[in-house]
Amino acid sequence: QVQLAESGGGLVQPGGSLRLSCAASESIGSINSMAWYRQAPGKQREWVATIIRNIVTNYVDSVKGRFTISRDNAKNTLYLQMNSLKPEDTAVYYCWANTGVVQYWGQGTQVTVSS
Repeated sequence: QVQLAESGGGLVQPGGSLRLSCAASESIGSINSMAWYRQAPGKQREWVATIIRNIVTNYVDSVKGRFTISRDNAKNTLYLQMNSLKPEDTAVYYCWANTGVVQYWGQGTQVTVSS
């Protein structure tokens, strides 16, 4: 069973940047799809970005041009670089991995964008 642990969240001012990390307990080299989701207070969890292998990336429209998803298979880590942050980006951010058989979630990391 793969365990995912997010880190890198915190409080940042509007326009600032954060980089989230998601460390996996096992090799992610064979995991095709990994993604970031987020859940704001009082809202449903929403998809943010997906990376398939190291080839294809997709983003929700609201973060395109500001967020970048990447992965380092050698470090078993998924990243989300977030730039030009807005108050509406405030949420708990979750890491997700799909082995094709089982899906795994991390415990989440809080991102708060506020002045």
